[in-house]
Parts: sequence; C-alpha cells; structure tokens
Amino acid sequence: MAAASAGLVAAVAAAALSALLMAPGLTQPHGEGPPEGSGPGPRGGAAVERRPTGRMDQALLLVRNELPAQGLRLAALSGSCHQCLYQFLAFVPPSNGSLRKPSTAAVMVDTQHPLTLLLNGSVGDRELCKIQYHFGEFGNYSLVVKTLSTSTKTVSCDLVINEGPINSYLPILFAFLVYVGILAILIVGRLFMKIDPVRNWVYKKLNPRETDRLINSELGSPNTTDSISSDPTPRLWSTAPRQRLRSLDTFRGLSLIIMVFVNYGGGKYWFFKHESWNGLTVADLVFPWFVFIMGTSISLSLSSMLRWGSSKWKVLRKILWRSFLLILLGIIVVNPNYCLGPLSWDNLRIPGVLQRLGFTYLVVAALELLFTRAGAESGTLETPCSALQDILPYWPQWIFVLMLEVIWLCLTFLLPVPGCPRGYLGPGGIGDFGNYPNCTGGAAGYIDRLLLGEKHIYQHPSSSVIYQTTMPYDPEGILGTINTIFMAFLGLQAGKIFLFYKDQHKQIMSRFVIWSIVMGIISAILTKCSKEEGFIPINKNLWSISYVTTMSCFAFILLLLIYYLVDVKRLWSGAPFFYPGMNSILVYVGHEVFENYFPFKWKMQDSQSHAEHLTQNLTATTLWVIISYLLYRRRIFWKI
Repeated sequence: MAAASAGLVAAVAAAALSALLMAPGLTQPHGEGPPEGSGPGPRGGAAVERRPTGRMDQALLLVRNELPAQGLRLAALSGSCHQCLYQFLAFVPPSNGSLRKPSTAAVMVDTQHPLTLLLNGSVGDRELCKIQYHFGEFGNYSLVVKTLSTSTKTVSCDLVINEGPINSYLPILFAFLVYVGILAILIVGRLFMKIDPVRNWVYKKLNPRETDRLINSELGSPNTTDSISSDPTPRLWSTAPRQRLRSLDTFRGLSLIIMVFVNYGGGKYWFFKHESWNGLTVADLVFPWFVFIMGTSISLSLSSMLRWGSSKWKVLRKILWRSFLLILLGIIVVNPNYCLGPLSWDNLRIPGVLQRLGFTYLVVAALELLFTRAGAESGTLETPCSALQDILPYWPQWIFVLMLEVIWLCLTFLLPVPGCPRGYLGPGGIGDFGNYPNCTGGAAGYIDRLLLGEKHIYQHPSSSVIYQTTMPYDPEGILGTINTIFMAFLGLQAGKIFLFYKDQHKQIMSRFVIWSIVMGIISAILTKCSKEEGFIPINKNLWSISYVTTMSCFAFILLLLIYYLVDVKRLWSGAPFFYPGMNSILVYVGHEVFENYFPFKWKMQDSQSHAEHLTQNLTATTLWVIISYLLYRRRIFWKI
C-alpha cells in the first residue's frame, strides 16, 4: 500500500510545484525595468542611461569612465575557463572634460561563475585595474573608473551595486520542500496502514493487485521464464529462483530519473548541465552509473539463464539481438541532430547514448559469456586465494579489459593529430590561451571526425559555451567507448560479488567498500586531487580513465547504501525510483520522443525564469515516474 500511496500522492506533485514555484517573489519580470533615472544610480540617483533587457544567468554592468584623457577597454574571463584568453566586452570612450560628463557603456555579464574583469586604458594599452567578482542574476551594477590623484595618475575602480540580484536558487528550495511534503504524507500513510481497521478498510475499497513476479529488466537481464519455456534442455538446478534484488532496479531508476531531469533542462541551472570540460556536475554522474548497473545486471542475468539450462549459443543470439535493437533505437528514434533539419544520411548522428549502451552491452555480455566457468559461483572451483575467488577465475576477462585500456592510452597520448600537440586533452577554442582552437578533444575528436565525418557527430558540445569551440565533438564517440566498456566491466564485478557471496551481507558490503577505496585511490593518483592539474583529469566528454574510476568509486558506495536500505534492512522499498528502474528503456526512449509535447512541455510566460523552467522540468520528470508506476501496477514492462 505504500507503493499505491506513492502513486496517488505523486499525481498532485506537479500542481503543487506549479503553485509554489510560480508564487510571487520567485519570478522576476524581465524586460520591464524601472524607467530611466528612477532607480538609484552609481552617483546617488544618477540616471541609468541604458538598460538592456535582462536574461537568465546575466547581470547588467554599467561602466562609468570619468577619465578625461583615455578610453577604457573592458574584457572578462570566466572562473570556469581554464587557461583562457580574456574576452573583449566593451570600449568606453573618454569622458567629456569640458562638460564634466562621464561616458558610460552597458554590458551584460555572466552570473553562473565568478568573473575576472580587466580594464585597460586606450593610451599605451596599460592595465588600469583587475577585479574578481561573482555577479548575481538580474543584478544591476556600476563600475566607476576615476582618477584619485592627478599628480600620481592613480586610478581607482569601484564596483557599486545599483539594484540587488535575485536569489535564483529559491525555486530549488521550494521544490525540495514540496517533495519533502510528499515524503511526509507517504510516511504518515504508511503508519496508518499499520493499524488493522484502517488497513482492512483500504484493502476492501481498493482491492489492489500485487505484482508477485517481476520480470527481468531489459538492459542486461534476459527473461528466465522465456528461457525455460522455450529451451527443452533439462534444468541443471532444482532450487527455486532467487529473489530479485530491488536495490538494482532502485539504483537504475535513480540514475534514470536524474538523467531525465537533466535532459529536460534541469531548471537551466549550470550545475544540472554537463561540465564545460574538466570536472563534474550532477549531470555528469548519471550515465556512467547507468552503465555500471547494466554491467551488474549482465552478471546476474547470464548466470541465471545458464543455470536454468539455456545454451550459450542461444544466450549469444539474445545478446546480439538486444545490442542491435539498442543501436537501432539510438540511431533512428533518439537522434538529436534532427534540429538541423529532416533526418537524412547527410546529417544523421551516428554515435549516441543508446548506441554506446548497445555496443558496451554486446562486448561485456559476450566477454562474460565466453569466459564464464562452471562451478565458479558455487564455490566448487578451487582458487589460490579465497579472498579473490570472484576475480581470479576470470583472469582472461581482466587481461582483455586491460588491453583495451592500453589501446586507449596509446591512442590518446601517442596518436599524431594534425595541428595539435601529441597527447592533447584540452577543449580547444579559447582554452590553452587560444593556441589550439581546432583541437577539441585531441585524439578522440580527431578519430571521430576522420572515421565518421564532422556532420555525423554531435554539433554542439558542452565546451562551445565557455570555451567557444567551433569544432563538432561527440561525447559518445568511438574512443570513449573503450572506457565505457571498462565502467560496465566494473559493474560486472559488483554482480559477481552478489553471486559469490549470496546472502552474506557483510561480505558483499565490505567488498563494495574495498572496491570503492581502490577506485578512489587510482582517481586521486591520476588527477593529483586536482580539477585541472592531474595526469589525466576527470572529463566526461573524453570519458577519461580517471572519470571512470571516480564514477565507479561513487557507484560502489551508492549501491552499497541502497542495497543496505532496500535489501538488507528493508527500511525502504525503493519507491519511487524502483518503478522507472523496471521500465528503463521505455522511460528513456519515451522522454526523448515526447520531449516537446504537452504535458511534458508547454509555452512559458517567462522563458527567462529559473522557476518556470524548474517547474516544467520537474513536472515532466514526475509524470514519467507516475507513468512507470502505472505500468508497473498493470504488469506492463517493455523488454528488448
């Protein structure tokens, strides 16, 4: 009944979000600024000469030049742009000395990251001042430049706040309170359901149908029932099928729901978008987690199919078919290059999320099928070291994966790229002081452009905003797929831990901790615990090896926590993430296909409001949770 309550309460979440997030004070009228001269100015009431229409994540900066002899050149550098060139913003003419009237210029500045403002004089291009400041959204600021002493020609630069910025993070707080309220209602409802008269009355009224047997999920989880009914081979095991681990579907569903939210826009907040180049944001976490849990499911599902008597050839055919369907769905159904015009071979994007999932699934599942050893999971196979019984029997797999990593390292650091330094890992554009503008992604970008063609890869990489790159670059390209295979292979190890240490909760959790520590140490060495200065920085666009080890470190810990809460202590059913986790392919493909249709999207009153974007994106995400819950209640699962 807790599950039923979750579905009923979630149905009103969208309305509550809209009512709260659109409350007065959370939105800001843009383009209706105060009349000229009505607000306080940089000189205690001086008129604001020009006020451009405000845009989201921007502030207005009025540069006031009181220097009579020289003009000003204003340039800016974003704090998130590593080793970048200053970008010219405006030229402010000299003041009119005879009329004692300062000259001004208005510019819009970014508020997502701290900025460094550089003011140079037009005479001799001398640096007059440098200011570091984090502007607030829709704020109105003045930068007053004047001479303190005519004898020493000392120049002062004073930053004045004319109108304070809004708190653009308040909508997140209100959304959090809405969902906390929903959680509180669920908890209270569950407590009431423990009262016998209340529970009996609710069951009598609703007559719920419980889903006793859950089919296996589609990514790496072939259906055991199908295998038994269609394969005449007698069962090799007479024991009853093991209970499904709800923590796996919960983990998958959590990753999927965050992925849906950030794909819909994440309220247009920068930390819900992919990092421009090196580093991590929330959006960079979910895809590798999804790959990780796919690897875990591969281990459990293949083991189950083989134990129930399916032949390896039959399992291999299913692996090939599923991989083909995933790649086909990614190329034909979920293809972002449609915005360039009707889909055709001229602009069809070949790489993609589902394409990478399909190919990764093919390699990892075939690797597991090829080198699986009878008796290893049951403990009848002798190993030199019992502490490594889930690793040593599969040493050929480890050799294969390590060889792939050697190939990635050699191609990344040794492949000659025309016009670029060997081993370049940067974003190109204005990064690295503008020395390599066309080297985005180094060898990874070069291989994709060479083998696939520029028109068949992603046209608008995340580096194009901050680093102003102009070269197409695909974050799901060819070279990065090698490390995606490694990520799934680490998930495969998690599945083997579940198999080798069945029902030994302490052993399972302790090994998860050990794996997390090992991956964390490797990440610390590769990155030198630095965002930019490591040997191999964490980079989602490149799917660098440090990115994989870091994400797997987080994944082992997160899976441990969910496993402990859901399957060991049973303190949490996994709701609501469990439901989309059971229908992951349907939710992912559906949210992509219906992204621009009502009720997942509608025309906004103010497109420059974080509150409206957050309302729309959370509503759309909540609707997919409700859809997956309803499908679960009706035992409808889309498998491939």
